[in-house]
Amino acid sequence: MSEPAAPAVAKQPPRKRISLALQGGGTHGAFTWGVLERLLEDDRLEVDGLSGTSAGAINGVMLVEGLLADGPAGAIAALDRFWHSIAARLAISPLRSTPLEKLMWGHDLTWSVAYRTFDTLSRVLSPYQINPFPYDYNPLRAALEDSIDFERLRMEAKAPRLFVSATSVRTGKPRVFTRRELTVEMLLASACLPQVFKAVEIDGEPYWDGGYLGNPALWPLYDQGGPPDLVLVQLNPQVRDEAPTSASDILNRLTEITFNGSLMAEMRAIDFVQRLLDTGRLEQPRYRRLFIHVIEDEDRMRKFKLSTKFNGDWDFLLTLKGYGREAAELWLDEHFDKLGRESSVDIRSRFL
Repeated sequence: MSEPAAPAVAKQPPRKRISLALQGGGTHGAFTWGVLERLLEDDRLEVDGLSGTSAGAINGVMLVEGLLADGPAGAIAALDRFWHSIAARLAISPLRSTPLEKLMWGHDLTWSVAYRTFDTLSRVLSPYQINPFPYDYNPLRAALEDSIDFERLRMEAKAPRLFVSATSVRTGKPRVFTRRELTVEMLLASACLPQVFKAVEIDGEPYWDGGYLGNPALWPLYDQGGPPDLVLVQLNPQVRDEAPTSASDILNRLTEITFNGSLMAEMRAIDFVQRLLDTGRLEQPRYRRLFIHVIEDEDRMRKFKLSTKFNGDWDFLLTLKGYGREAAELWLDEHFDKLGRESSVDIRSRFL
């Protein structure tokens, strides 16, 4: 008598591989924390590579650090530990609001005494005068050194590709560091706002924030192989319906435009190549088809002024994280099925 046939078991469909491009934006990077946490919870996805700048680079490194330790659960835990660490360090920051100021202006630091003093000083004195040698205080350094095993990050063979952008002060060119060479100085360089911190020297070259020339750099994600789906987590609003009139609002808008400029240039180049592929004037595989996706919440993020990028209050970080989770949830619900087939954003209408 023959053995009864084993019951059919549905095979788990292969996970969809994506590349993540993570913008910088100070403590607004907590929004990206929420996005990444939600994506990591979805076992239908696999992160193949990440490119990030400033807070985006740090979030990307923490994700890879956690994946190496304990898979997606480890990545979620690593991100959580890092943001707890940042909140604890910024809780004693001289830029924090007083209880009365917080009651009056909420998360906005623009009119707080501490922020106004800092803003005025930064227009008159440079970090080289405010933070002279040998002090050179940077609270981010300790947080990174406590959170990341850089040697393991560099040596591990099976890990997502990782790219960190910085700007060369001397040449004015972008520099992209890879996971294989990454150090704490490279992450600090990627997040080095020149009004706040001294330039970070790497091999004798000074570097500033990568957002000036790559926020984030997209080309490493498709130039060096990888999946066709590129998911951008965008922090800096592109559109504001009203022209700013106050000094702080003008500076805020100028910063947004500056830190979106390189992204828009790269998107134009991607769109140009895709249109040439559509018309048969370029051939694959030399030129690849890319599918572009964007996770953002401009309606909420544009309400936050420039000063809030320095706000490390835990309740503010949790608010941003919640916004990020909701934005990722919405994107998964509406666009997951487009992965591997088509873009979920119209590049021309959004970026051109």
